Amino acid sequence: MIVPRLIERKRDGERLEPREIRDLVLAYSEGGVPDYQMAALLMAVYFRGLDRDEMNALMDAMLESGHRLDLTRLPLPRIDKHSTGGVGDKTSLILAPLIASLGVAVPMMSGRGLGHTGGTLDKLESIPGFRTALSLADAQKQIAKIGCAMLAQTDEIVPADRKLYALRDATATVEVIPLIAASIMSKKIAESLTGLVLDIKRGSGSFLPKLDDELELANAMIDLGARHGCPVVALLTAMDRPLGRACGNALEVAEAIEVLKGGGPPDLIEVTLALGAEMLVLAAAASSSEAAQVLMRDAIASGRALLKLEEIVSAQGGDAGVVRDPTRLPHALHQSSFDAKREGVVQSVDPRAIGYGVIALGGGRRNMEARVDPSVGFVITAKPGLRVTKGQNLATIYARSIVDLDVGRSTLESAIVIGDSARPPLPLVSHRVTARGVETITAAS
Repeated sequence: MIVPRLIERKRDGERLEPREIRDLVLAYSEGGVPDYQMAALLMAVYFRGLDRDEMNALMDAMLESGHRLDLTRLPLPRIDKHSTGGVGDKTSLILAPLIASLGVAVPMMSGRGLGHTGGTLDKLESIPGFRTALSLADAQKQIAKIGCAMLAQTDEIVPADRKLYALRDATATVEVIPLIAASIMSKKIAESLTGLVLDIKRGSGSFLPKLDDELELANAMIDLGARHGCPVVALLTAMDRPLGRACGNALEVAEAIEVLKGGGPPDLIEVTLALGAEMLVLAAAASSSEAAQVLMRDAIASGRALLKLEEIVSAQGGDAGVVRDPTRLPHALHQSSFDAKREGVVQSVDPRAIGYGVIALGGGRRNMEARVDPSVGFVITAKPGLRVTKGQNLATIYARSIVDLDVGRSTLESAIVIGDSARPPLPLVSHRVTARGVETITAAS
């Protein structure tokens, strides 16, 4: 295998053979191909793409690079949920304990922040002591015992994807449909799932702002799932503004806990319950979306879902006291209110600008080696369509220094636009995609 020749061929728009992709991915996983060569190939793929056979070969190679989480002996349905990445998107933190509390096994393998979006693993690790690097054996035991584990890829589980995921983030090669699909599905197929629900973000803050691209991604992952006997349902949800109020790792954990206690922002609750209903119906734990909603609301009201989160945190070495008392989470040293400079209507809250603002504050990665400060970020009360007066609070900045408060303020000044009239936002949940086709839930804007 001559790697420069593969790069050259893909650069020139040629097709790579499945065997070539397999050999390249496995060699990279084992350290036989340097980052700079793989980065060059990723950039060639960014511009030239991969066809379905190349995408399938990539996913199969990433699966082959490690072992699988074998849960086939578990007498429970095994359902996971995955988001394509958003800002303020903490639904996984809510859904894992919520669905597990209803008798469904939830093996949830997640990723770190990618591009401007947050990562579930970074959020979980803001809980003091929480371990996401579980071995396969430990994850299997934990799922058998309490019905859920929230884990990272390790050297055992699709290690090739783990390396490629970090490299894509550091080389601006994230927004490629075949790379996104193969990356997500390699992790999910490795979990021995009986069903998967996808949350595909749409709008200005998504990796794929065009509806046609989002539907193409959904269909690509549905096809990959079908090839491995895993039924997949995808919901398209709004990311033209942050989801919920909190943006930043520890802040988002606190907001997720608030939802499990029966509170939380209405938009976050709506999206979370829509995804959870699909999980329960796929698991045959509910006969309909309406029945699933009743089950989930009861699990929250009774405290079962919150108790399940405590079990998960405790099992993975975290401070379970955080669940009852979120003030035990890391705190930023400095806070500052951000207020409206004029009266009017909030026209937009740019999630991409907010996401990069969190990174600028230290809450995300500028490169593969960067450390994350879990305490920083924003709590944004402004939503598109909100009428505000001059001096009204729109957000709170959480920063590690006085200088960073200015960074946060600058971010919000560009992200939150106030005008004289409202612009209609995207519907929170707009499309449902299955192997049978596309259903429009609400007229898309």
